[in-house]
This record gives sequence, structure tokens and C-alpha cells, in this order.
Amino acid sequence: MILLDTDHLTVLTDRRAAANVSLVARLELANEPLGIPIVAVEEQCKGWLAKLGRTRDIHQQVTPYQRLAELFDFLAEWDIVPLSESAADHFADLRKQKIRIGTQDLKIAAIAIAANALLLSANLSDFQKVPGLRVENWLERV
Repeated sequence: MILLDTDHLTVLTDRRAAANVSLVARLELANEPLGIPIVAVEEQCKGWLAKLGRTRDIHQQVTPYQRLAELFDFLAEWDIVPLSESAADHFADLRKQKIRIGTQDLKIAAIAIAANALLLSANLSDFQKVPGLRVENWLERV
């Protein structure tokens, strides 16, 4: 299984992003099931909801609401990988090991480890600190 971190999900859902076409092409060639950790979904939703919360002009809320609806439509076609009991156990173990990365990233790493998945992320500096996690950045030019 291949899981997308929030940064890869953002590029994938934004057709205007510079790396969108190359990421889509690589994902189409993948011979493994694709999924999105529930924590990445949470981060995407929080981002759009925060933007809406900061925007007082109703006309300026039209685009963020459209993008939020587009996100839901997009996610309906994907396997959303939950924070399972196994992932929670991995998270707790990584905390005990004092792995120094953000809580959300540590949850994503734990989900990927529990699913025996390759995680796609541009945040290699943090995720490479996690023992047992396979991580690659498919947004880099090869």
C-alpha cells in the first residue's frame, strides 16, 4: 500500500500545483493500492475550515467552500486508512522512543507502519527519524 501525506494530497487535489501532473502520472503507474491516512484528511479539512473561519466577507467564502466540497468528492474515491488499535500501539511505542516529530506526523507514521505502507511525503527530514517507516518524496524531480 502507498499512503499520501498531507503535502502530497494537497498537490494531488490542486490541478494548478506545479507537481500535480508528474505526481498523478507516478501514482497511475503504482502497482500497489493507494490510500490516505485519516490524519491527512483531518489536516486538509482543518485547513479549509480555518480559512473559512478567517474570512468574513461572504463572497470570499465561495471559493473555500467550493474547494472543501471538491475535497469531499475527491476523498469519496479513495481508501481512507484509519487510526487503528495497531497504529495507536505504534504511536505509543514511538512516543516512548522519544521520536521528536510533530504529533500529527507521528500519527501518520504510525498508521503507515501499521499498514506496512510506503508513505509519500515531502517532509523527509522528520519522517526519516521514525524507525521502521518507509518514506519517499514523489514531489522531487527525478
